[in-house]
Amino acid sequence: MACCLKDELLCSICLSIYQDPVSFGCEHYFCRKCITEHWSRQEPHGARDCPECRRTFADPLLSPSLKLSNIVERYSAFPLDAILNAQRSSYPCKDHEKVKLFCLSDKSLVCFFCDEPALHEQHQVTTIDEAYEEIQREMKEQLATLQDSEKGHTEALRLLQRQLTETKSSAKGLRATIGEVFEHLQRFLRERQKAMLEELETDTARTLSDIEHKLQRFSQQLRDVKEGIGILQERLNEPGRHGFLEGVALTSERIKGKIHETNLTYEDFPTSKYMGPLQYTIWKSLFQDISPVPAALTLDPVTAHQRLILSDDCTIVAYGNLHPQPLQDSLRRFDVEVSVLGAEGFGSGVHYWEVMVSEKTQWMIGVANETVSRKGSIQIQPSRGFYCIVMHDGNQYSACTEPWTRLNVKSKLEKGEDFPGQALPLLQPRAEPRQRQECPAAENQHRASIRATDSVTRQIRSLTSTLT
Repeated sequence: MACCLKDELLCSICLSIYQDPVSFGCEHYFCRKCITEHWSRQEPHGARDCPECRRTFADPLLSPSLKLSNIVERYSAFPLDAILNAQRSSYPCKDHEKVKLFCLSDKSLVCFFCDEPALHEQHQVTTIDEAYEEIQREMKEQLATLQDSEKGHTEALRLLQRQLTETKSSAKGLRATIGEVFEHLQRFLRERQKAMLEELETDTARTLSDIEHKLQRFSQQLRDVKEGIGILQERLNEPGRHGFLEGVALTSERIKGKIHETNLTYEDFPTSKYMGPLQYTIWKSLFQDISPVPAALTLDPVTAHQRLILSDDCTIVAYGNLHPQPLQDSLRRFDVEVSVLGAEGFGSGVHYWEVMVSEKTQWMIGVANETVSRKGSIQIQPSRGFYCIVMHDGNQYSACTEPWTRLNVKSKLEKGEDFPGQALPLLQPRAEPRQRQECPAAENQHRASIRATDSVTRQIRSLTSTLT
């Protein structure tokens, strides 16, 4: 009975016992201060509404209720708190079926027999039905997030497993290649072989360790995600609304730390530095000054734009007319300019290389500083670290200076240019003006030179660069 009486003496705005109760034309009462503040938030000269029944009044007159004030005064004077406090420890609430409110701030049911309204005065309090719908919606959103995270982690683990297998396979193939090359060399070359194998093992161990570490971390995160899904599904399967809402706070605590983002990145296995003509690379390291010969080049797949297709030995590149390949993004990869860099760089000496361009009518070739930008639209010019020549408009040749310099290739172009710093060969296959929908790897290929004839290479000795 005390609970019912107290419910009748509560202002529906502040949820506290009436202070100076007033009415204004309907059958509902409010604290004078509460209804005044409520109306102050409305239009200055508009109609005034009742927060309970929503009836509107043009210019309501606040009438004090002396009888209700007397009832409130007598109720407040009665030592009800002492009685309730004395019984609270002995008797749990027996009247939950009449609880109408839920505190979203505390995530708990609000029973005015057990709780003082002042405890929730500044909290977000709503009805049982609205709280049920709100928390159901929140938990379903969390469940969807966890399920998406589960899919992401599962896909990440699949990619890591594939990368693990490919890394082991690549390492095995590289060991065999290195062994075959060094088998015919003398003692110095055998020592060089041992050094390179040790370096390969270090790279392999580092890459595998990185992948295995991520496998363990993503496996643990996946277990956390599945545990969080189980917790939320268990709570969502609770049959009763009150039972469901009573455990909300504990459920929220239990799922903390169960949601993980799927940000999969891993270190590329450095295959490019072990591929290509090893004999030339080792022989070149024995001499500081050698007569210029065509440089044996391999292309670095980590730098290649997604539309470029490289051969298995990284000596042929073709412009792909189909969709971009789903390659792992890297700071070293060109993302706008359809270009690829060589795997080997030049820091000193005089070098040239020959490129078979087949019957291509557009291409660009040259050298680039290893620190050049790879992202976004790039200006191919010396001030940006690029020294290139370009074939364009079918039979026109130009040096990529500022502005371009038209070249005459009827005579041999032997003049070189001093290039500061470490330089990398650069190839930029261009799309033909009229592309045909057929396999790009079968035609119009560019080969980073092993051998080439003058008629095919068009005497691209203008690429000779003196590096300092």
